[in-house]
Amino acid sequence: MNIHTTTRPEMQQFHNGDKAVLPFAQAEYETRLNGLRAIMAQAGVQAVVLTSMHNIAYYSGFLYCSFGRPYGFVVTQSDAVTISAGIDGGQPWRRSAFENIVYTDWQRDNYWRAVQSVSGVGKVVGFEGDNLNLQQFEKLNGYLAPSKVVDLAGDTMRQRMGKSAAEITLIREGARVADVGGYAVRDAIRAGTREIDVAMAGRDAMELEIAKSQPDSEMRDSWVWFQSGLNTDGAHNPVTMRALESGDILSLNTFPMISGYYTALERTLFLGEPDTASLAIWQANVGAHELGLSLIKPGASCSGITHQINQFFAERDLLKYRSFGYGHSFGILSHYYGREAGLELREDIDTVLEPGMVVSMEPMLTIPQGMPGAGGYREHDILIVTENGAENITGFPYGPEHNVIA
Repeated sequence: MNIHTTTRPEMQQFHNGDKAVLPFAQAEYETRLNGLRAIMAQAGVQAVVLTSMHNIAYYSGFLYCSFGRPYGFVVTQSDAVTISAGIDGGQPWRRSAFENIVYTDWQRDNYWRAVQSVSGVGKVVGFEGDNLNLQQFEKLNGYLAPSKVVDLAGDTMRQRMGKSAAEITLIREGARVADVGGYAVRDAIRAGTREIDVAMAGRDAMELEIAKSQPDSEMRDSWVWFQSGLNTDGAHNPVTMRALESGDILSLNTFPMISGYYTALERTLFLGEPDTASLAIWQANVGAHELGLSLIKPGASCSGITHQINQFFAERDLLKYRSFGYGHSFGILSHYYGREAGLELREDIDTVLEPGMVVSMEPMLTIPQGMPGAGGYREHDILIVTENGAENITGFPYGPEHNVIA
């Protein structure tokens, strides 16, 4: 690319520097791409335009930062090209296993012109129906003039649900880093300390560990949600500046992100001895957690596991305090993108667990303020489904015997 040119091209290539070391070997990305092309062939799709952060990262290695700009990965049976904005320079090419085209913002819709340069016009086009918004879908139809469009979101999700050996290795490392963050959080807990101070201790510990153990990864988006008292009532409640008080229920949540792969550790703790009502609810949630761990195995269905844990809570008159489903898949996902909705432990998901899948077990009870034992109780482990059962890769201990902070 001649950066001093006076012309204003619609798109260009910018091979600036050398290719970066990606989280997986080139062969891994080729295998994933072959899987996508098999999906395309089965559906009669000639070109697919992927737009989500998770799918683009899964198939190409490039995790984009949108900031209001569209990004894509266009795949045909012969080409595979990421489409990125000029603001990113050569980084998308360096971080992609395949080719890249940079579109300029000197003319509206250069993004779609770049997509069209790879996909062609009048083809059967695959897209992600759960990601492409209505405005961009209209532009797809306008610029690509497809003879037919096919939603491949579900098919790509099913491909992502089965993890390769290389993915499992990275997920296992993420779980280890989450434990490192958990111990740093626990060490920082004391009366008078703010939630934000405890959260920062955990985040810093994880980022330092990732920097040491994964020196070629991009450093971004690891975080901690540490909640106390009333703020424990939701799993995704933001950190506040509230100071911890003796007797508080606490929620430890550490989330390392390694090259787009999210892992998690979540634990209930108390600052000082819990009262009788709180202890009983905590122990009941731990019981549900242990039951759930025993149910994760090949052949079990997501809905079947859910119904058994529901029964456990119903027998204790606690089911009405359940907050959400009992677990979900792991891989390319984050708190602001990505979700393998077909592998969640809920009543309406009948997916059968298979070896190579990775799921969490995370029951949560929320007791409203003003009731005995008020607060949110949650435990969370990550399990790899094996041929004969499941391997729990979370090491941080759970329950009253370990997580009452004196």
